[in-house]
Amino acid sequence: MSDTLQMHSGSVAVIGRPNVGKSTLTNALVGAKVSIVSSRPQTTRHRLLGIATFPGGQIVLVDTPGLHKQQGKFSASAMSRVMNRAARGALEGVDAGLLVIEAGRWEDEDTLAYNVLSDAGIPVVLVINKVDRLREKSALLPFLAQVSEGRTFAAVHPISALKRNGLDALVKDVLALLPEAPPMFGEDEITDRSERFLAGELIREQLMRQLGAELPYATTVEIERFTEEVSPKQGELLRIGAVVWVERESQKAIVIGKGGARLKEIGSKARMQMEHLFGRKVFLETWVRVREGWSDDETALKAFGYE
Repeated sequence: MSDTLQMHSGSVAVIGRPNVGKSTLTNALVGAKVSIVSSRPQTTRHRLLGIATFPGGQIVLVDTPGLHKQQGKFSASAMSRVMNRAARGALEGVDAGLLVIEAGRWEDEDTLAYNVLSDAGIPVVLVINKVDRLREKSALLPFLAQVSEGRTFAAVHPISALKRNGLDALVKDVLALLPEAPPMFGEDEITDRSERFLAGELIREQLMRQLGAELPYATTVEIERFTEEVSPKQGELLRIGAVVWVERESQKAIVIGKGGARLKEIGSKARMQMEHLFGRKVFLETWVRVREGWSDDETALKAFGYE
């Protein structure tokens, strides 16, 4: 049998409630930033693939929005329904699931996430993230026993995705759950999403980071222009035009900031992230426009690229 056939490759859904570190884990395993992160819940709104290639095989990680209960103003919105559908739809055809939870916390939404994975009939690996934040390390074993009672896990891994602790053992166990198969993607591929999509996400990440407390869910980004050029002075150059959509005029003023300072800062930081990820110079222009009620309008959400 050739080395290629001895490799293990397959797709793995990354599931959990909001803000437990699913995207941070995906980025850490891929070794590049393919999914945006912030301290705000529901930062991830789209399902995307993170392609992690190792000597022993390839793990295609399906990063998903956080599963949340349908209650409260946001949870009753069309965006909430779209995000929950994306998270549940991520289980179609996968070989295994990672249930990501936060060390020391198990909530009703963790139970919801476990039940969704269990009902899918796939092996479930419990990933206990943020163990570096536990004040009492001795509390980890009792917590592990508590969450494992009455539940079946193929493996349990305490990790810190942010500090990349515990990932080697996790990768080994996940690869063992996958079928013997050659890689599905090239070794240099890291995601199934286009640079155009990633550009919009990097702008939205800065919106979430800088405006999260003021506008947690009222903004989205649409890329209107994405062209590639070759400049004699700058070499390869991307020209990107992006629209930040909000729902009210008052929100537009918040995004723009005094004298345009906030929008300039958002654009500057997003541009630097793009240049790092794409390996090219980026010329970025941003505008802010108003579309009332877009987050609760399924037609608008579809137009903005929400699945």
